[in-house]
Amino acid sequence: MHNNTQEKVEVPKEYPQVMALPLTRRPLFPGFYKTLFVKDPKVINAINDLMARKQPFISVFMTKDETFDGDVVNDMSQIYDVGVFAQISNVYHSGPDNKGLTILLYPHRRIKIKNLIPPLNKEELETSNSNNNSQKQNSKKEDNTNNDNNKNNNEVENKNDKKEGKEGKDEKDEIELPKEYTDQFDEVNLPLAKFNVSVVDVVNLEDEKYNPEDSIIKAVNAELLSVLKEISQINQLFREQIISFSIQNGGTFFAEAPQLADFAAAVSTGEPSELQGVLECLDIEERLQKALLVIKKELANVKLQQEISKEVDKKITRKQQEYFLMEQLRGIKKELGIDTDGKEKLIEKFKTRASKLKMPEEVQKVFNEELNKLESIDSLSPEFNVTNNYLDWITQIPWGQRSEENFDLKHAETVLNEDHYGLKEVKERILEFIAVGKLKNSVEGKIICLVGPPGVGKTSVGKSIARALNRDFFRFSVGGLSDVAEIKGHRRTYVGAMPGKIIQALKKVQTENPLILIDEIDKLGKGTHGDLSSALLELLDPEQNNAFLDHYMDVPVDLSRVLFVCTANVLDTIPGPLLDRMEVISLSGYVAEEKTNIGLQYLSPQALAINGLEKKNVKLHKDAIELLIHSYARESGVRGLKKLIDKIYRKAALKLVKAEELATTKEEIEEAKNMKLDITAENLKNYVGPPIFTSERLYDKTQPGVVMGLAWTSMGGSSLYIESTLDKPLSYYNADNKKVYSIPQFSQTGQLGSVMKESSVIAYTFAKAFLLKHDPKNTFFQYASIHMHVPEGATPKDGPSAGCTITTALLSLAMNQPVKDNVAMTGEITLTGKILKIGGLREKTIAAKRSGVKYILFPEDNKNDWNKLPEYIKEGITGIPVGWYDEIFNFVFEKGDNKVKDI
Repeated sequence: MHNNTQEKVEVPKEYPQVMALPLTRRPLFPGFYKTLFVKDPKVINAINDLMARKQPFISVFMTKDETFDGDVVNDMSQIYDVGVFAQISNVYHSGPDNKGLTILLYPHRRIKIKNLIPPLNKEELETSNSNNNSQKQNSKKEDNTNNDNNKNNNEVENKNDKKEGKEGKDEKDEIELPKEYTDQFDEVNLPLAKFNVSVVDVVNLEDEKYNPEDSIIKAVNAELLSVLKEISQINQLFREQIISFSIQNGGTFFAEAPQLADFAAAVSTGEPSELQGVLECLDIEERLQKALLVIKKELANVKLQQEISKEVDKKITRKQQEYFLMEQLRGIKKELGIDTDGKEKLIEKFKTRASKLKMPEEVQKVFNEELNKLESIDSLSPEFNVTNNYLDWITQIPWGQRSEENFDLKHAETVLNEDHYGLKEVKERILEFIAVGKLKNSVEGKIICLVGPPGVGKTSVGKSIARALNRDFFRFSVGGLSDVAEIKGHRRTYVGAMPGKIIQALKKVQTENPLILIDEIDKLGKGTHGDLSSALLELLDPEQNNAFLDHYMDVPVDLSRVLFVCTANVLDTIPGPLLDRMEVISLSGYVAEEKTNIGLQYLSPQALAINGLEKKNVKLHKDAIELLIHSYARESGVRGLKKLIDKIYRKAALKLVKAEELATTKEEIEEAKNMKLDITAENLKNYVGPPIFTSERLYDKTQPGVVMGLAWTSMGGSSLYIESTLDKPLSYYNADNKKVYSIPQFSQTGQLGSVMKESSVIAYTFAKAFLLKHDPKNTFFQYASIHMHVPEGATPKDGPSAGCTITTALLSLAMNQPVKDNVAMTGEITLTGKILKIGGLREKTIAAKRSGVKYILFPEDNKNDWNKLPEYIKEGITGIPVGWYDEIFNFVFEKGDNKVKDI
């Protein structure tokens, strides 16, 4: 800490110009020391300069804005014009990194501002500096001798700058100030000009003459002393201030009316405006009156604080009395056997619960410790509730409690068929899983992940597996979850702490071997509170979850007997380490025939029961369901179809109820009760409105430059058209009747992803090379400015499997020849024309069937995927595997041998 104690300096009676410091919230009064903290480097340097020149005098004025946070005054409107002339008694560095300065001030007298010399703003400084620089340059041209002298002077100034930099001044070059600015400073304060601080011209304010023997002044003096004495008897801090000031001033301020008024205002916590009023008042009688008003308000505040303190003390004392009385009452009741303590009941409850469980040795030890702690803690203590809640949770985890599993394959097959239509591959995979479990007498260590579009029945398949195995079922979603505490629990030190979802699941199902379904595992949130994927890995990994540690429970919990089933729409966003430990079962979308049967056998009966129509004569016909699927609900799943069937039955219920309410005669009532409603394809729009989808195909007849591709999305498969056209003519005649050819270029639109854009460039390059080889006379690509578009523009698209489709569209445009009708294709193309394997062939085939396609061209490497498709999906469609693009070209443009072979 730097300490600079000012040597004794004679205080001048007149000091007409002085540096000004602003002070917030309360003014200074003559005769009473005050410390101020300064943080502005310019002001700190100026104060150091004053101390070095043995002119340790400044002025202090209170700001009108209590939130003011500066050390310089830029405008007179910021401060009151009456303040004090003060002497700096001591300075020392303080604040962060000792960059601030604390100064001890002794105010000598009242002063008033005549004029403010504000600091120069940034623009004025820059203008001044630039003008001075130009003047220096002109001077250099005129006088080389002066230039040498200036160099010597600059060297001296640089040395001085370095010295000032050591004391906190951070200025690169000495700035020459405008003459009109420096002319405002007197000789004593001229050195302050370079620091750019606030300087004021002031006049001294003298107290008006008064008669100490005046009766009013005597009375007010006496009242002031009386109030000060009363406050000091109540407030210890106030009494210490009086003693301190009395020692400091030798007690003289009690005898002098002006000093007494200033003292009363200085030690009070009054309003800033009232205190400023005392400072500005030069009439002694008026000053005493204002000081008395301030100190009277202080007395009222002190008395109010005393009353509040007494009330609080009474309440605390009363609570202590109640506590002792309650303890005595409990003791008496215990002796008489009238009532047993609530704590004893809790302890007995926890012991009873624990006796029915098979806690591991480590858990039993923790339970005993917590139970002993509960016995020793007072029931009114906050720790009592924390321990009570922990014991409640630890005794509700089903330690050693298991449900008996059912590995009967016939039972499992019956359950799966009752709950789901189709899904042959999925059912077979689940039955294989159960069969292995029967041989091992356990399904431990398996994590099933059901992947497929929304609405295909992933969650309900999980419920069916639980019902088939006779396991309790619990479901929770991690979609958008960002706090790892939801999985691992909160620490017990937090208010409202709870265990994670897994411990909550075990508490609810009351078995150690439930089936827990974790939904939306592909949509984990990205939070700042821990890594969710790592927490799930610890939870799901068979190598780790036999001793899962929840933060709240803080004891190892064996989760190896839990069967975890996860659901996801896509695999791409599932973290790699998690996916590596899962048994993936894909649930593709349903074709129209499957959705029709699901609607008839499952959704329609369920909707009848939900809407109270089981005993009513309402029937949804098969042709209506088929029309619903074709024109209203084309998604891969059946959730949309379920909503539409619910809507139909709600409309039917409304019709029936209205008919019954409008019926008046007995015959009409009977007729309304027996009303028959048949919902068919003809009257379906009366229930669900006009069709949403009129056609799956954008083009009924193919045209040059347009080819149908097939895409896979998280919602299932869909048709994907590739459109290409010329955006400029190949050639035209200019104003000189000279033939000008277009510049070849290739642009793409349709919100394509980076992979699909790259694939389109590859297709464009291959198409040019292929056409050159196939038809050298065709110069289309040499001049063609092509625009390729993929509808629909609002839907993002990405992936390489449209490569062969883009190539075909470009060649179709180049040859001005449309492709064969009712053909769709999918496959990634290379620069040599090789067709590479793609994914989602089942979903793409379903989409092609919806669009009425007769031929599907797909990569030869996907031949096994095609053979695995059920016959009812392939019915009416011919699949053509291709290895090279020549085969696609020959087929779609009917060139050479293009006979279709059924595979």
